[in-house]
Amino acid sequence: MSTGSRIAVIVVAGGVGARANSASDTSLPKQYRLVAGIPLLSRTLAALLEIDAVSVVVPVIGSDHQSFYNDLGLSHAKLRGPVIGGETRQLSCLAGLEALQSEKPDLVLIHDAARPFVDAALIEGVAAALADADGAIPVTLVTDTIKRSLDGKTVGGTEDRTQLFAAQTPQGFRYEPILAAHRRAVELSDGFTDDAAIAEWANLRVALSQGSTRNIKITLPEDFARAERMILGNRRMEVRVGTGFDVHAFEPGDHVILGNIEIAHSAQLKGHSDADVVLHALADALYGALADGDIGAHFPPSDDQWKGADSTIFLKHATQRVAERGGRILHLDVTIICERPKIGPHVQAMRKRIAEIAAIDIGRVAVKATTSERLGFTGREEGIAAQAAATIELPGEALHDA
Repeated sequence: MSTGSRIAVIVVAGGVGARANSASDTSLPKQYRLVAGIPLLSRTLAALLEIDAVSVVVPVIGSDHQSFYNDLGLSHAKLRGPVIGGETRQLSCLAGLEALQSEKPDLVLIHDAARPFVDAALIEGVAAALADADGAIPVTLVTDTIKRSLDGKTVGGTEDRTQLFAAQTPQGFRYEPILAAHRRAVELSDGFTDDAAIAEWANLRVALSQGSTRNIKITLPEDFARAERMILGNRRMEVRVGTGFDVHAFEPGDHVILGNIEIAHSAQLKGHSDADVVLHALADALYGALADGDIGAHFPPSDDQWKGADSTIFLKHATQRVAERGGRILHLDVTIICERPKIGPHVQAMRKRIAEIAAIDIGRVAVKATTSERLGFTGREEGIAAQAAATIELPGEALHDA
């Protein structure tokens, strides 16, 4: 590879990760779930953007993932806007390749969003292997004995593992040949397991480069825990609990916003922002767990830029503060106190939306409601209150061997 080669990276992030989510009740595709406090896709993109040899990075996302991607809040000179993928991985890769035409790359690397530990050595190894090949893939040796079975029940033979290698990503190619191969392949049924398979089908020469045992792909639920151990190393995690409380009075209107869900009502809540007591209480609970002030400290009500603001801004900021400290959210619990409107029919929608905003499993979000038995301001239907608790983990002292 010449030092002047322009390298583009396509990050394939359009799937839903059904196997990774199988053990949890979550509405988030796996690439948007948190790994040690930061969304998986954010970690993968950040790792690539830090590599000097990479000139441009293009994420390819699912057609219904735009809001998830926007919530990441990503911005970088090398990062291009997301491309909407197709119904299959092959179509998604083709969409990414087509989007790169204006960038005129010499080489293109195609990488799985679920591999957050990509590093410069992997990129440089693939690029070097492309010096005398059309394609190159990082591989690791197969160390287990591999058995073949025709029926899935009995052994039909033993493979020679000295000739077997486990393929990883990023898989690299000269741009024009792989674009042409993908365009031709779209006419066939999608039986390709990776981009190297398309290159092989197109009679392109694909070389092997050195992979890495750290370059794991997050596929199963337990892979998230493994990745967090790799990131946090020997740091001891400590549990913190914070509480939050918020109240807003009613004023004339026709709906309230609770947990970012609009609910029809005979009045609306009065406040400097959208007066979402649920998200306000949750944000304050997270700030409390961090010992990091409150909403008023971060978003002063005297500042007109927050007038009428969507309260998702506050909860997202609080969750980002947790991530910046290397922590993760274990549980969010909120109780809404009011006589009306009825909260029960909207609980699941609130849980789902809060989980999306905080980038956690819906199973880590509890939303409950109660009345005050016609006592006090909530009993007189003068307003709505919410109290919340947030449980988080933060890195504490490092563990040392005895």
